[in-house]
Amino acid sequence: MPSYTAPTKDMQFLLHDLLNVSGSAVPGYGELEAVFTNAVLEEAGKIASDVLAPLNAVGDQEGCRLENGVVYTPKGFKDAFQQMKDGGWTALDCDPEYGGQGMPYILGTAVGEIFVSANMAFNMYQGLTHGAYSAIHAHGTDAQKSTYLPKMVSCEWTGTMNLTEPHCGTDLGLMRTKAEPQGDRTYKISGQKIFISAGDHDLSDNIIHLVLAKIAGGPEGIKGVSLFIVPKFLVNEDGSLGARNGVSVGNIERKMGIHGNSTCVMNYDEATGYLLGEEHKGMRAMFTMMNEARLGVGLQGYAQAEAAYQNALEYAKDRLQGRDVTGSKNPDGPADPLIVHPDIRRNLMDQKSFVEGARAFVLWGASLIDLGHKLDDKAAEGLVSLMTPVIKGFLTDKGFEMAVQAQQVFGGHGYIEEHGMSQFARDARITQIYEGANGVQALDLVGRKLSQDGGKHVMAFFDMIKSFIKENENNEALKKDFLDPLKTASKDLQAAGMFFMQNGMKNPNEALAGSYDFMHLFGHTCLGFMWARMSKAAMEALEGGAEDANFYETKIKTGRYYMARALPATGMHLARIQSGAETVMALDADAF
Repeated sequence: MPSYTAPTKDMQFLLHDLLNVSGSAVPGYGELEAVFTNAVLEEAGKIASDVLAPLNAVGDQEGCRLENGVVYTPKGFKDAFQQMKDGGWTALDCDPEYGGQGMPYILGTAVGEIFVSANMAFNMYQGLTHGAYSAIHAHGTDAQKSTYLPKMVSCEWTGTMNLTEPHCGTDLGLMRTKAEPQGDRTYKISGQKIFISAGDHDLSDNIIHLVLAKIAGGPEGIKGVSLFIVPKFLVNEDGSLGARNGVSVGNIERKMGIHGNSTCVMNYDEATGYLLGEEHKGMRAMFTMMNEARLGVGLQGYAQAEAAYQNALEYAKDRLQGRDVTGSKNPDGPADPLIVHPDIRRNLMDQKSFVEGARAFVLWGASLIDLGHKLDDKAAEGLVSLMTPVIKGFLTDKGFEMAVQAQQVFGGHGYIEEHGMSQFARDARITQIYEGANGVQALDLVGRKLSQDGGKHVMAFFDMIKSFIKENENNEALKKDFLDPLKTASKDLQAAGMFFMQNGMKNPNEALAGSYDFMHLFGHTCLGFMWARMSKAAMEALEGGAEDANFYETKIKTGRYYMARALPATGMHLARIQSGAETVMALDADAF
């Protein structure tokens, strides 16, 4: 059975050496002293290793079951969920006014990675609740907040988001779910939603569904969509649970992975709903939830890769196969361990350099969210908005790829279920699809985010890299291995943007045909920037006489690998982009 150990030392390095959280002016960051964050991360690591990780295979093998209209989660999930609630983990970064602990989002993100790596399907129950909490917190009335948020913060009640219907996924303007006003500020919600993660289960007393629907007489298409709170059980004025609402589970989806999460078909039959936010402004409220969810899904991508990598590394050190061509490393044994072979090293270095770069990227993104929320920093909000499709799309594509590479280290044993490696790949696969398929993320990046606010956010990113390079141009230790490759990648990214500007206005397909490559080009550049910054921080720690010199030296060597072996992919993506749309669109539809 696979094991998992929280990478707390690496997280501490990012929080304190790279991001210097306790020295930041962001409210709440002053409390994030190294001793405190280490204690939180270590405790999260214990529950992840001891409670959640052992249930990962259980959830995969048992799945959820629907009996007489009730969904039951796998054995052990209910007790584990109670431990999470008792430990206050569901409330870590929630508003103290509603029972939360008020910790910054960045700490919640780091803890979230630990729980996702240990058991992704399980963590989705509280993760989706957090997203629904955020939407109600941002757009709900005072009465709605006081009714729902305290119980959602504690996860006595959980939450969902209901968007997709059988005939429409990305194109939500086609939805048919209807909301009929009743004249008493309630609505009757009727329709069917599919692919609803955590749609029903036995872990909480109530489930608060956030449902997109159209009010009769509203505008056509996406402009006519509203968002509604539709609880599984109606809530009485005194906060107690009342009658069962008109919402039921039609089926549990049979899926490739995340079997431990109940992905449901949800039927709404004149269910009582309450408008969240304004009429016909449902997407505005839903995107509060979806933007948070997309960063969380990007995290899921690399978190699965982290868990897979840990097990691949252990196997590579233990499994004896062949001899080192430069001389035996295990002369008393029948063969040398796999890790002596250069191709296994390449495989493991691909995984390690991606995961550590991705972790830095996401925690940096989380710090931008904190800047936006706590200091109303519009520049930070704009920058993380630009980065969201990159975080979601690039990190999940590469996360799945790395989970497969980890499986490859096991050879045939990786294909056998008892070793558990296929679960990491199967669970990671959904991250490329849900919360907006990655092709849609690429279109969003090129079609909307680049030009947002006159393009000032992407220009700010370029300026950030340019300034970093200029500030460190006299640092010979950084220049050749880090600054020069980063400069090349940044130029490739700017050249791709220039190609879109020069050709996309005349023919939009010239930009859209290159959007996926642009998302990956952007992602590699971001990770290159993270590695340059991390390596500088590691060098400074060594110069300051850091106790664990091996950790910092390893960090620098891993960064050199990424810059030399992964970052040159920006040139390939640029070449594809500059080839234009002609070859992509050459065939008529009936020629395929």
